[in-house]
Amino acid sequence: MSMKQTIFEKLSKEFAPTHLNVIDESELHRGHAGYREGGNSHFRVQIAAAALDGKTRVAQQRAVMDCMAQELKEAIHAFAIEVSPSDKFRP
Repeated sequence: MSMKQTIFEKLSKEFAPTHLNVIDESELHRGHAGYREGGNSHFRVQIAAAALDGKTRVAQQRAVMDCMAQELKEAIHAFAIEVSPSDKFRP
């Protein structure tokens, strides 16, 4: 399973988001620290989930990073997180 899919599945299971987009930005960092051929090193996550609503920005970021702790420790070099209110993406 790709790291992108792992991130998507773990965050989906943990937060049941109304919106989740996982973007592999590794190619944008070619030649920089942490870049690996083939990607899977630099990610941006855009998430909206009721479980994150009402928390401070720091608490939101911490919750997402706690969920991804193992991957951040072992495989991911950079991980940007953008949190939006869950009702922004409700039909």
